[in-house]
Amino acid sequence: MNSIRHPRLVLVAVALLVAVTARARAQAAPSPASPATPTGGADVARPMALAIGQPAPMRETRMKAVDGRERSIAAVAGKKGTLVIFMCKHCPWVKQWQRRIARIGNAAQAQGVGVIAVNANDPAAYPEDDFEPMKAQAKQLGFKFPYVVDATSEVARAFGATRTPEVFLFDAEGRLVYHGAVDDNARDEKAVQNPWLKQAIDAVVVGKAVSTAETKMFGCGIKFRGAS
Repeated sequence: MNSIRHPRLVLVAVALLVAVTARARAQAAPSPASPATPTGGADVARPMALAIGQPAPMRETRMKAVDGRERSIAAVAGKKGTLVIFMCKHCPWVKQWQRRIARIGNAAQAQGVGVIAVNANDPAAYPEDDFEPMKAQAKQLGFKFPYVVDATSEVARAFGATRTPEVFLFDAEGRLVYHGAVDDNARDEKAVQNPWLKQAIDAVVVGKAVSTAETKMFGCGIKFRGAS
């Protein structure tokens, strides 16, 4: 009898050992990265993105602009709407889109949409994103709107922003109506088929609904200050 039971007990013990080992390995292994996970810089949890229809958070937070003055989202808000652009200087994606950002932002401001560009990146990670390079960038591109420093990255976190560039457009009532990318082709402006941001601004200016409210973002991950 014992000669029959003994092999069975061994098999059961081996099976239990295999199961426990597999479970331990599964718990220890990192989960696959989501396509939306920011790349590069510190490994940080993705904030919850601001939902369509919500108002801008931290509207009264004052941030230093490249002209030396302090601005807030509330202070720059336009009668027709408000555009908040998270960007920086070092990011290759920003460099491909930045002239379009300047042109679209300047035109929007002339149409009654308040515009503010926000740099939430930690210059300790990329010195090119520090204040003096920002000043040079704004001058080179001819920004007619404020370009400010989110000195704690808390504004970006409150928005749920994770990319540069990443845009948030609010209507005249202060509700988020568009969130996403500038358009569908960073590399070649002539090949753009969907100028999402420009179309959204055009709609907001005349009080119409935005046809495409959210789009997938392409860009560098924000290098949040204080991330470890």
